[in-house]
Amino acid sequence: MRRIVPRALLRAVPVLLVTAAITFLLGAFAKQEPAELLLGESATAEAVAALDHELGRDRPLVVQFLTWIGDALQGDLGASWFTGIAVTDTITQRLPVSLSIAGLALLLAVALGAGAGILAALHRGSWIDTAVTLAASTLATLPPFVVSIMLILVFGVAVPVLPTGGFVPFTQDPAGWLACIILPAIALSLEAAADIARQLRTALVATYEENFVIGARLRGHSEARILLRHALPHAAGPALSVVGLQVPRLIGGAIIAEQIFSLPGLGLMAFEGATQGDMPVVLGAVMVTVLAVLLSTFVIDLLLTALNPEERTAARTERTFA
Repeated sequence: MRRIVPRALLRAVPVLLVTAAITFLLGAFAKQEPAELLLGESATAEAVAALDHELGRDRPLVVQFLTWIGDALQGDLGASWFTGIAVTDTITQRLPVSLSIAGLALLLAVALGAGAGILAALHRGSWIDTAVTLAASTLATLPPFVVSIMLILVFGVAVPVLPTGGFVPFTQDPAGWLACIILPAIALSLEAAADIARQLRTALVATYEENFVIGARLRGHSEARILLRHALPHAAGPALSVVGLQVPRLIGGAIIAEQIFSLPGLGLMAFEGATQGDMPVVLGAVMVTVLAVLLSTFVIDLLLTALNPEERTAARTERTFA
């Protein structure tokens, strides 16, 4: 367990640096010049040079990048070239939207996928197992943006019971918050739920054939106890690995869903910044998104380690001799 934190840091630091460098270079070599965009085509060369100096764009790229990294480590992601608003403040306002969508989508994916996978495994070989497998295979082929359009047509046009755009903070109106994010969350969750269901069903079916499960049944343990105490902890690892793979997809999908459902999150922020050539905004949005993915991966690693039988035995031994 103690090895996870150093390993996560060794993985996170290079990823963040490489991502920042690539994003920074793409913006630096883009044809858009913020001084010309801000001052207009009729601006004089002197005015353009003065604004470039104010923005720090007249310095070498290495110096610009290292300056940005140093400020970012202190929590300063710069300010928008066009609005002058601090990027950190904008992210603070936008991040709850993206986290709401991705978080609810993850909860729905785990709940639906785990429920369907367990149901199929308990009724393996029956019509229930076949129906779950068929439904999971079908949902896995539907891209989230297609599901989003279908949900908008059904619940926003045919039966207009849910909003198809806008956002209400949870602190202001919990019911309104849920109504605004439920459709994009469902659209994002179905593909992940299908993958989780198939993986958990396969792992559980294999686990039920293990000797320790057969022995528990011979000892007269109830099916519920066998599932919860023996089979599920052993089979949850592969399914949890699928969750780890799906988290980046959910975060990335949330960015697309924000544009489809007109939600003011990080995705819309990054898109607007990219179209304007506002590099501080783009850099800030990208780095926060990558950091969220790395943190979620770290949590998944912790859970996988906790479910590892060898790790659990080592932890009990350590507590015994402590």
